[in-house]
Amino acid sequence: MGRSAVSGRIPVRDVRPAVDGGRRPAKAVAGETFEVTATVFREGHDAVGADVVLTDPQGRPGPWTPMRELAPGTDRWGAEITPGATGNWTYRVEAWSDPVTTWRRAAGVKVPAGVEAGLVLEEGAELYRRAAAGVPRRAGRQVVLAAARALGDDSLPVATRLAAACAPRVDAVLARHPLRELVTSSEPMPLLVERERALYGAWYEFFPRSEGTPEEPHGTFRTAARRLPAIAAMGFDVVYLPPVHPIGTTHRKGRNNTLTAAPGDVGVPWAIGSPEGGHDAIHPALGTFDDFDAFVAEAARHGLEIALDLALQCSPDHPWLAKHPEWFHHRPDGSVAHAENPPKQYQDIHPLAFDADMDGIVAETVRVLRLWMGHGVRIFRVDNPHTKPVVFWERVIADVNGTDPDVVFLAEAFTRPAMMHALAQAGFQQSYTYFTWRTGKEELTRYLTELSGEAAAHMRPNLFTNTPDILPAHLQHGGRPAFALRAVLAATLSPAWGVYSGYELCENTPLHPGGEEYLDSEKYQLTPRDWDAAAREGRTIAPLITRLNAVRRAHPALHRLRNLRFHETDNDALIAYSKREGDDAVLVVVNLDPHRAQEATVTLDLPLLGLGHDASVTVHDELTGESYQWGRTNYVRLEPGRAPAHVFHVQRPPAAAPQKGSAA
Repeated sequence: MGRSAVSGRIPVRDVRPAVDGGRRPAKAVAGETFEVTATVFREGHDAVGADVVLTDPQGRPGPWTPMRELAPGTDRWGAEITPGATGNWTYRVEAWSDPVTTWRRAAGVKVPAGVEAGLVLEEGAELYRRAAAGVPRRAGRQVVLAAARALGDDSLPVATRLAAACAPRVDAVLARHPLRELVTSSEPMPLLVERERALYGAWYEFFPRSEGTPEEPHGTFRTAARRLPAIAAMGFDVVYLPPVHPIGTTHRKGRNNTLTAAPGDVGVPWAIGSPEGGHDAIHPALGTFDDFDAFVAEAARHGLEIALDLALQCSPDHPWLAKHPEWFHHRPDGSVAHAENPPKQYQDIHPLAFDADMDGIVAETVRVLRLWMGHGVRIFRVDNPHTKPVVFWERVIADVNGTDPDVVFLAEAFTRPAMMHALAQAGFQQSYTYFTWRTGKEELTRYLTELSGEAAAHMRPNLFTNTPDILPAHLQHGGRPAFALRAVLAATLSPAWGVYSGYELCENTPLHPGGEEYLDSEKYQLTPRDWDAAAREGRTIAPLITRLNAVRRAHPALHRLRNLRFHETDNDALIAYSKREGDDAVLVVVNLDPHRAQEATVTLDLPLLGLGHDASVTVHDELTGESYQWGRTNYVRLEPGRAPAHVFHVQRPPAAAPQKGSAA
């Protein structure tokens, strides 16, 4: 619950957003608009008002933003605010007695009824003179003073005097400069405003080692750089690399996770550490730091940022085991415990034990992060953060962001909701989510409503369609249409989304029926792909992904999370939702059934799109180029083999002669 006023005449309660009761900052990005709400009331029947005061990182309060009662009689007030720059801001709610509105309500009843009309108007004249004193500009002040003179002029009819006090131009001045009495302020609430990439971006994950040549199958940073132009051409913003460090040989896993590696098996990148080094070193087969720097520079030349995996775990060969044995759990027989998630066993990985030397592990982790930051990495995807103490991450992220607030951390935590939310509150800018397993209309609506609602104040979802570890069942059995519809959902439901390489080729063969692991997983072997042949033969959905990312860049509404709203469909196989930012509105309708055509009536909540209840509007499909005339109720038919969805730009004003008929 948000903080209340600690003292003062007017109660101010439950200010939101409030993360951990206001002890941790709510989050936004520069230019992002969000709503502040509070419960404001007072004794008796006198009117109250409220506003929000936003204070910038330099401690300068901005102009206050007037709040409105969200629903009559609820005492719940709200206003939208927009921080304009990165940094540590605060916001507070001010409540105040509104004597002018109180007087107007009484005068509107008493004067027409002839009850003490003269006295009531004299009281109003005195109020308006006091109000005029608080109007800074002379022109506005004269408007209010003229109303005060009219109220006090008993030569005029009482109705004329009252009408002069309630004239629109008087209302406009007093709305900007109300007479505020008994002003009471809530405690300031912290607000962390970060760069846009903390909220918005399209991510592409790939293994540089798979981008080799026929002569040298093991890829290097130099050969992998050839893949960057194609990734950029698909419209991605971030290239995410699995660990690039030396890989251990003790208990190295073979292909398809076999316990015995054959000669030439390359091992799992997450089994970090060998005599060549640990988290601060590069696998020799990938190249040198000079090669890595060249890779980062080439990515930047194509408008791509590099995200690097931070996996705090060690192979049995990692230098930390000899240098810091206290960082690991030792079993009664003297062996070091390996990682496990029964029945899964990870014999090639040792987890860290944090409680013997938390300070030492924090210092070493920060050192490693700053080393890679020095080589141009400003984004880290953190592997399994939920298996480490929350306070550890709080300390590490605070240390890094304290000097480098542009560094972004993504939490790869598929775990219990409480832990996922705690990690986000502790500082992670983005989070993986359960989206990967949410497929039905009801569960998608419920989950994304949660993520875009109050949770958005601290947890920003990155909707990955798949990962090297996760090939969900709907992709295994839904074929190419499933890959297409899931891409549309991920790219338009959240401002951040991602795919793992091979998604555009619709790779979907599982290791075992009923499992979620890939056959011949790239985690354990090199996986070269013939991208050119796939394009020639039409075995890729790269054109759809490219178009989706282009639409995302073109529409500011898709850069935001908190503006997501769902609309009614009378067939649960179709889902409809919209996003609106200013004059830009995007409406999406997706067929969730990858196997058959589905049709439905879509009923729009038109005011959510900035339109009147009975408006008629042209919607332009950004995927097909077709336009339709839509109103409150609309027929839709979508076929998996053609287009999986409509991604409509809601155009205003309506075109003169749009195409008529149903959208199909």
